[in-house]
Amino acid sequence: MERKAASGDALGHDSLILGIESSCDETACAVLDGAGRIRAEFVASQIADHAPFGGVVPEIAARAHLALLPDMIHRALAATGTTPSGLVAIAATAGPGLIGGLIVGANTARGMALAADVPFIAINHLEAHALTARLPDAGGNPPNFPYLLLLVSGGHTALIAVEGVGRYRRLGTTLDDAAGEAFDKVAKLLGLPYPGGPALERLAAEGQGGRFDLPRPMLGRPGCDFSFSGLKTAVAQLVARQPEGGLPRDFAADLAFAFQSAVVAALADRLRHALAMLPGATAVVVAGGVAANKAVRAALADIAAGAGLPLAAPPLRLCTDNAVMVAWAAIERLRAGDAADPLGVRCRPRWPLEQVRNMQIAG
Repeated sequence: MERKAASGDALGHDSLILGIESSCDETACAVLDGAGRIRAEFVASQIADHAPFGGVVPEIAARAHLALLPDMIHRALAATGTTPSGLVAIAATAGPGLIGGLIVGANTARGMALAADVPFIAINHLEAHALTARLPDAGGNPPNFPYLLLLVSGGHTALIAVEGVGRYRRLGTTLDDAAGEAFDKVAKLLGLPYPGGPALERLAAEGQGGRFDLPRPMLGRPGCDFSFSGLKTAVAQLVARQPEGGLPRDFAADLAFAFQSAVVAALADRLRHALAMLPGATAVVVAGGVAANKAVRAALADIAAGAGLPLAAPPLRLCTDNAVMVAWAAIERLRAGDAADPLGVRCRPRWPLEQVRNMQIAG
């Protein structure tokens, strides 16, 4: 049986695309129309499943995706009054991420595409984040290419020149921990519950500056690379010197404030360097879970404004992992003239954004 081929020409405003996201601990699906409007959107967080372990357990995440996706997809299709055969394409995250979860989501999409005879599109998770700000339903004015992306999450911290769909140039990345990973690890040191990033931000709001002088890794150095491991170690050493029995609230709050301030300073410094490397940028775009941090957003907005550029920050729900961005990335690819992917495309736990068109066939 010869499967249908997807193309940008087939994307009428009423065309529907299903997106599936299962790269970590959010199970999500969404249906977008050809104009980029969100027609259905479902996300199930697994925080309660992983909280007892203080972090994401890959096997638990994969089993949750397997249990949640079928009904979630059924509800999304029912909400839009369509069936799998009525879709223009089915897209799923194929990497990077936890391999078990990627296989669940991608194989679900592949099976549906094969049964319904519709095209399958394998999406790079980082590309989906990179293009989210261009979604019409993301609010604000969608940026034109080229723009500067700061991707800052639990697994990734990078500055990327987004020059077009499929055209990405990495200007800098973290040499060790991602910013979100550092937030979570420091939160654990301070005795905060999982997920640590939001809890640390709340605690930092109680703190004051001036008590702790923490390092600002890479500050002022050439280039746009990041490093957060030394900052995390400095916090660990301060905590280790305290008497046993729990940290005083004011000590923990001031330390959280100092840590958050150091991360913000590092992100801001690297962003300034990146803007100098991309003088034709039309906007600064921030994506990833750490983009929800208010102190981070405020600092980035100030830098963008100083450069005469808008800060394009998608709504908070679209900064964290979601399926809207997966479906939108598929629409962007089809509009750019990309063909659908073979069903045998391999899921990849590591898939650099610069190699986004370098897929492998399973076998």
